[in-house]
Amino acid sequence: MKLEESHTVELKKSVAQMNEALKSVCAFLNHRGGEVYFGVNDKGKITGIQSSDKTLRKISQIINTKIKPEFNPEIKEIKKHKNQIIYVKVPEGSNKPYFSDGIAYIRIGTENRVISPDELKRVILSQKKIKWDEEICRSAKLKDIDEETIKQFLKKAGIERNLGYKLLSWKDVLKRSGMIKNKSLTNALILLFGKTPQKFFPHAEVRCARFKGTEPLEFIDMKVFGSNIISQIENSVEFVKEHMQLHAEIKGMERVEKWEYPIEAVREAIVNAVCHRNYEISGNAQIRIFDDRLEIWGCGTLPEPLIVNDLMKKHDSILRNSLIGKCFFLIRFIEQWGTGTNRMIEECISHELPEPLFEEIAGNLVVTFRKSRLTNEYLEKLELNERQKKSVEYLVKNKKITTNIYADIFKTSPRMARNDLKKLINKEIVKKMGNSKKQSHYVLTEI
Repeated sequence: MKLEESHTVELKKSVAQMNEALKSVCAFLNHRGGEVYFGVNDKGKITGIQSSDKTLRKISQIINTKIKPEFNPEIKEIKKHKNQIIYVKVPEGSNKPYFSDGIAYIRIGTENRVISPDELKRVILSQKKIKWDEEICRSAKLKDIDEETIKQFLKKAGIERNLGYKLLSWKDVLKRSGMIKNKSLTNALILLFGKTPQKFFPHAEVRCARFKGTEPLEFIDMKVFGSNIISQIENSVEFVKEHMQLHAEIKGMERVEKWEYPIEAVREAIVNAVCHRNYEISGNAQIRIFDDRLEIWGCGTLPEPLIVNDLMKKHDSILRNSLIGKCFFLIRFIEQWGTGTNRMIEECISHELPEPLFEEIAGNLVVTFRKSRLTNEYLEKLELNERQKKSVEYLVKNKKITTNIYADIFKTSPRMARNDLKKLINKEIVKKMGNSKKQSHYVLTEI
């Protein structure tokens, strides 16, 4: 049994650390649930604990006394390698927010973070099923809305989704869609169609930077896009295009232009960063362009109960900002619910690039598009012969190669083919798969 601390696991050497364990219990309740183990040190080594029914009852009583609202944890003994450990199973809470000694915590990575007043408000609202973008923007007036932007939106929605808005005034459309409630304007309305949304939400902007090299130290170009969030997306995509190379390839009889990164996948990631970000916390959506990668930073973690691994397969669409999401759907910024990340992966594969990385870093969702390291410049530095260079091109397209295929393609002996491939292994370009001669083949270590 090997344990390590994570966003769902907390390890404690003894019950004497109960006060810290309570913070973890509270944080798990406010997040996605988790497990607390007593009798295991923070390195994952089982040290054991003296346990009895009295000990289990005491832990249960302390949890019920200190954690509010109350819940029923699962507490039991586990025997491992002649040692007793105590296991506390904490579900995701159904009555959030939860407090330990009057303080609410949430789990971020392996840490228990105190929930800020703004986050606490969000948790309470989420329990009431009121989305932040559906809330009223208290000081906003109709004069803060750009009528022309709304008309352009309705025109595009009519074309893209064949919606008949022509017989209604734009005010009626906004009322029917829930963006105007009892003559009051919602947060979504201000972000989508406000003349200056940053007057109300200073952090509602996208920061774009092209950095020199591979670290965020010195930038070559930087722009900050404010205004409404629809224009933020368009301007951000243009910024990326300005700093991406456009290659021309000849396919058959046609000349095909190809962006350095699949532009539709990049656009999808930018749309997601703007649509699904947490507008209640300070911070900006960011686009960071480096020599070897492009990073798109949202603001905030994934909406619960989604986790990062869900993004790499078919998953439910969970909108943090439902009104914004519906409007983006109407103008085809969002094509189909819950499929965007899968399309990003497919686009990168067809572009002969590594699949995008999806990570949560410092409480933010980050999507990273990576270049292939197997560029002509990189291969030149390795001093490969022409056969080896062409074999890399073959592997990019065909995924694997055998000694016989190599020898056949390059009209050389099997011995020479093996020597060429061995050098590629030594340079960590390819690796050998399979044990027997009949099954063995070579694949790229990575794209």
